[in-house]
Amino acid sequence: MSYLDKVVERRDAVKAEMDAVLEAVASENRTDLTAEETTKVDALVSESRSLDEKIEKLSAQATADRKASEAREAVAEIATPKVGGFKVTKEVRTYAPESDSSFFKDAYNAQFKSDYAAQERLARHQREESIERRDVGTAQFEGLVIPQYLTEFAAPLARAGRPFADFATAKHTLPPAGMTLNISRMTTGSSTAVQVTQNDAVSETDVDDTLLTINVRTIAGQQDLSRQAIERGTGIDAFVAQDLIRSWHTTLDNQIINGAGTAGTIEGLRNASGNTVTFTTTAPTVALLYPKLADAVQKIQTNSFVQPTHFLMHPRRLAFLLAGIDGSNRPLVVPAANGPTNAVATGAGAAIYGNSGYQMMGLPIITDASILTTYGSSTNQDEIYVVTAGECHLWEQAGSPFTLRYDATGAGNLTIKTVVYGYAAFSAGRYPTANTIISGTGLTTPSF
Repeated sequence: MSYLDKVVERRDAVKAEMDAVLEAVASENRTDLTAEETTKVDALVSESRSLDEKIEKLSAQATADRKASEAREAVAEIATPKVGGFKVTKEVRTYAPESDSSFFKDAYNAQFKSDYAAQERLARHQREESIERRDVGTAQFEGLVIPQYLTEFAAPLARAGRPFADFATAKHTLPPAGMTLNISRMTTGSSTAVQVTQNDAVSETDVDDTLLTINVRTIAGQQDLSRQAIERGTGIDAFVAQDLIRSWHTTLDNQIINGAGTAGTIEGLRNASGNTVTFTTTAPTVALLYPKLADAVQKIQTNSFVQPTHFLMHPRRLAFLLAGIDGSNRPLVVPAANGPTNAVATGAGAAIYGNSGYQMMGLPIITDASILTTYGSSTNQDEIYVVTAGECHLWEQAGSPFTLRYDATGAGNLTIKTVVYGYAAFSAGRYPTANTIISGTGLTTPSF
């Protein structure tokens, strides 16, 4: 989205706020505004005038830039003789930030108004998606694929997002059919032993396996919109879809950490019967916690013979580590590994969406606000997870949750229901002891 688009969007928002105030006054049959309403309207009027000036200047500059570009192209065509019979150009995708078409309005008009032009644009968009994202198989499932530029806007802002799902899981595409995944787990292995004497029977143990069944779960959300909002609104359709998408991803992340595996939920990491370490103390410190972290790591190495890949913790627990100091009031966690003395953790790079930028014991620290802070008898504890990414398996339907449906459920009220849904499955049960959960009274709400 360009700066001009953002200014225009803010101008629309200011107008909507002003209209809401005035409509409230009208609905109450008042002719005068309250002092508070007057102050608010005056501020909105002042802001709208300032925005109008910016829009006028930016629009004039955009027009001038476009004319200059056209002039340069015209001069280039005159100065450079044509040597071929074609010219390579760039065609804007059907639904892009700079296009004039709205994906959601077209979806609505195609379904409820049999709008041929809207249907044609949607069909063209589907063809574009099948070429652009053929590797994820968007042509293999029913429904409409939401334009990629809209899903890019769904970055986690006011929601926790999906750090664990993105950083600390092995990701797979969900098979096109079926509501369960079945994996064979060998629970009794074969054996070998030294042959004491020639011609003695060699060691033999019959292998045995147990079926690991992983349920495919449905995550969905809905929103009712008026026809007026879809037909006459500006940006409302995209705003609603973006919020539903953000919610879907946050719910998925919450499920693969906390889900119980019952009543339609995903069996998450903390219910997968992994290693456990208890951190018990009424006066927690970083010095007391550190050995427990080492214990959690060695349990994975001892019981599953693999190297863990990440620490996963709530942001408040990382803050607890950052706040730790030694006897000389020096921080125990420092932002850069430039020869710190006796640091328990150091910075490992820039902090970006979930990746805290810190590492401890050689493992990156992933922060995820979907980790609950209500565990324990006093409902004030969080947990720390030491995970092996290759043994935290996440399957998502290709394109989830990018399948969208409009259902007219309130025709008498001019109400349109928007539903966003998708399928996913998760398991940390292939090798449960490849992950460790640290819990206990030492992980209560930290004080700073």
